[in-house]
Amino acid sequence: MIIATGAKALWLGLESETRLRGKGVSACATCDGFFFKEKVVAVVGGGDTALEEALFLTKFASKIYLIHRRDSFRASKIMQERVLNHAKIEVVWNTEVTNVLGDSKVEGLELTTQNLKIDGLFVAIGHKPDTEIFKNKIELDEKDYVRIFKKDNLTTLTSVEGVFAAGDNVDHIYRQAATAVGMGVAAAIDAERWLEST
Repeated sequence: MIIATGAKALWLGLESETRLRGKGVSACATCDGFFFKEKVVAVVGGGDTALEEALFLTKFASKIYLIHRRDSFRASKIMQERVLNHAKIEVVWNTEVTNVLGDSKVEGLELTTQNLKIDGLFVAIGHKPDTEIFKNKIELDEKDYVRIFKKDNLTTLTSVEGVFAAGDNVDHIYRQAATAVGMGVAAAIDAERWLEST
């Protein structure tokens, strides 16, 4: 068996955010960043993922607001330095998004401290793996991602013999279709080798 249930982006929980998903609201800068060439965008979050998204968006957007609810980042020092020293990125500290403005597309943000005129919003506050069904059946890590092990040249084996895992329910670092596909191929090969050896 191969577990490939994926993961879902965490959202802010705003009605306006849900309504404008795909109309300027996204959870993936690498997927949607090119739609915002020479536009003003905002990224919400304070971890490595949010800072990476903001830096990636500098290739396209004319300005990026990085909105964080605290007064310091959780991200690595090197990521913080890159963001804080980038001319296109402006950090908005100690604030939260209360509403996404616009009817048919994103036109701005209502924040706890101010309003911003923007063209796109990228939410980067984390992901939740779709692994609830496997709790207490296979080993999960502290964030509920499937833990995989290397054994006898198998690299995608779970804590249960004959059960393999691949994709975003395992990978909390890259979360890209290409890496998930590659891991899926590895899991298929591992499963075939395991079957041949039993």
